[in-house]
Amino acid sequence: MKIVAIETTVVALPFTMNGPYTKFSGKTWDHLEILLVKVETDCGLVGWGEAFGHAAIPATKAAIETIIAPLMIGRDARDINGITRSVLHSTHLLGRNGSFVFGFSGIEIALWDLAGKSAGQPIWRLLGGGEKSTLPAYASLLCYTDPVLVAENVKKSIAQGYRFIKLHEVTREATVAAIDACRGTTAKVMLDVNCAWSPVTACEYATSMKDDGVYWLEEPVWPPEDVDGLARVRQCGIPIAAGENVAGVFGFKSLIKANAIDIAQPSVTKIGGIGETVQVIRLAQTHGIGVQLHCPYFGPGLIASYHIAAALIENPLIEILWIDMEANPFDPWVNAMDGRIRVPHGPGLGVEPDATILKKYQIGEAVRMS
Repeated sequence: MKIVAIETTVVALPFTMNGPYTKFSGKTWDHLEILLVKVETDCGLVGWGEAFGHAAIPATKAAIETIIAPLMIGRDARDINGITRSVLHSTHLLGRNGSFVFGFSGIEIALWDLAGKSAGQPIWRLLGGGEKSTLPAYASLLCYTDPVLVAENVKKSIAQGYRFIKLHEVTREATVAAIDACRGTTAKVMLDVNCAWSPVTACEYATSMKDDGVYWLEEPVWPPEDVDGLARVRQCGIPIAAGENVAGVFGFKSLIKANAIDIAQPSVTKIGGIGETVQVIRLAQTHGIGVQLHCPYFGPGLIASYHIAAALIENPLIEILWIDMEANPFDPWVNAMDGRIRVPHGPGLGVEPDATILKKYQIGEAVRMS
């Protein structure tokens, strides 16, 4: 099953966010852009992947088209471990965490899609998992800044069946507003500040919030590789979640060795794909560390996270962005119902993109390398 072509496509999906749009890289962020990767084989099977993402798409797309894809054309698509070793070694001088690893992640997900299709089995089965029909999800709210809007959206997400809600705010006022909005329910609040604070400031915030009932505090420290600073924040009494920005399994080894985290958060579209994510899960399990996948994605990266979580994670929570998309080529699988997502049972990812929606929202030309 040789790889004969790799194709990149970008789709931009309009969305509303139940609040004012934010600025990202100097532009109003009102479209979700997905970098899709399609891997074609000589036996006619096609696999789909998703590479990170957001403002990094031009760089990641260029990395795939100029460096990564030429290294993979003609390789046996079944040799996922061998391909991972050789491609990541070939590109290691270009960075162990960034566009080249992001780009390979998308291709690696597509290889697992192909593996499942070839075997006639869903990826969760290839990973040794048992059958699950649904998994619980949490609403991942965008940043509103205004505590009133935060409370309104927390209440709306609870009404839609979510019992876990993650904020992206940096003020205690917004956090308190969210917690107050949960009173009288079983809903719990997580707080992700996207590496906003120095360790000193993070400790001050964590200490002030330690009795507020925050379910976890995510990535409180800048820079994210300051594992000792993160460990100091963990001592303040709130469970710490992190890992989205570290390089591979060895980055997680550093976090665990420093006693810096309660919850490991590998991101399948950033870390090197499904295989590396599985290694992180196994590592965390041997050290008694919880795992919740970082997956605010919109296509194969999100679907791959379903499969991994269903097969390997105890008490998983799937991250679903709290937005309303105009359309998505992977509907309805990327949406939660009553606070839960459905796990596909078809071979591979178990989901194929809607070609009509793909074409309607595609920006630029698809680039095919063969």
